[in-house]
Amino acid sequence: MFLTPIDSAAWVTPRSGEVRLGQTVNCLPEIADVHAYHQAIQQAWENGQRIAIVGVPESIGPRANLGRGGAEHAFSAALKGLLALQSNPMIADHELLMVGQVQCDDLQQQGDALRNTDSGELALLRELCERLDQRVSQVLLPLFEGGFDVILIGGGHNNAYPLLTALQQASGEPVGAVNLDPHADFRAREGRHSGNGFSYAYMDGALAHYHVVGLHEGKNNAESLKQLVDAEFTYRSVHELYCTDWTLELEATAAKAEAWHVPLGVEIDVDALHGVPASAINFNGLPVANAYSLVEKLASLPRTRYLHLAEAAPSLHPAGREAGDMACAQLLSELVLAYLHGFQRRAP
Repeated sequence: MFLTPIDSAAWVTPRSGEVRLGQTVNCLPEIADVHAYHQAIQQAWENGQRIAIVGVPESIGPRANLGRGGAEHAFSAALKGLLALQSNPMIADHELLMVGQVQCDDLQQQGDALRNTDSGELALLRELCERLDQRVSQVLLPLFEGGFDVILIGGGHNNAYPLLTALQQASGEPVGAVNLDPHADFRAREGRHSGNGFSYAYMDGALAHYHVVGLHEGKNNAESLKQLVDAEFTYRSVHELYCTDWTLELEATAAKAEAWHVPLGVEIDVDALHGVPASAINFNGLPVANAYSLVEKLASLPRTRYLHLAEAAPSLHPAGREAGDMACAQLLSELVLAYLHGFQRRAP
């Protein structure tokens, strides 16, 4: 089974008079095989857990898209922020399940030895990304089948593909996605990478509806935009958002997603946000408040099933890894809270 458990208490420094999330959150134990995994998930559901948190420590996808590594460190940064939060009535930690992180150290090590500037080695990187897809899907599918919402953190935006396909397979119908991202990630199907998760999902019949919020038209090639339009998918450009009331945009986006009447994924590429360390760091990005409100709003919709926090790369912070860990810990934990708050507002 491609899964490493999380020892949540190891991420917390105890303090008298306080209880942290890392001291109370439910964690899956070490799992020997797929059968034991299904049993553990079923038991967690019976115990009241409803939202499963999964990490994917990899940067194979971004590097296979000719980008930089670093996204393999996002999940550990997220744990530093999330598990240090106070356990109190404002956070429904009894509904959380720390599933663990997808085992991909072997794939990551193979990828680190490959140069994405060499065409032959780039092809091998894209093959590794396909193998990663399979491992991520193996972890996600039983969660969706078991009724869980999923929060997937870390790695590149390539992991949108196994999220979408696993959700489609579990629900038995094509799904929808709203993606806060300057890139549509609708590139050519030239081998798997972080730039074509949505185009692959569309061609496989998993993605029926897709809307990109904050797309930068100057950062998407003509073929990607053409394919997006040909598929009858939509976007709002970041330049339109600069001149738009965000509250109105938020309501319109939620109404669009709800009108699809399909299972919904919420996708956040953190390089949509100002100054967040990422493979494609963005100093003209949107404020964190926009991402928070979008996640919370969409999480409150009745058919939303997952949140994907992609592309954070702490080591790419201009001030170094320590500063990057701190920035990503705060950002990623805040967006997880946004999903939890929206989930709690969801109509039964």
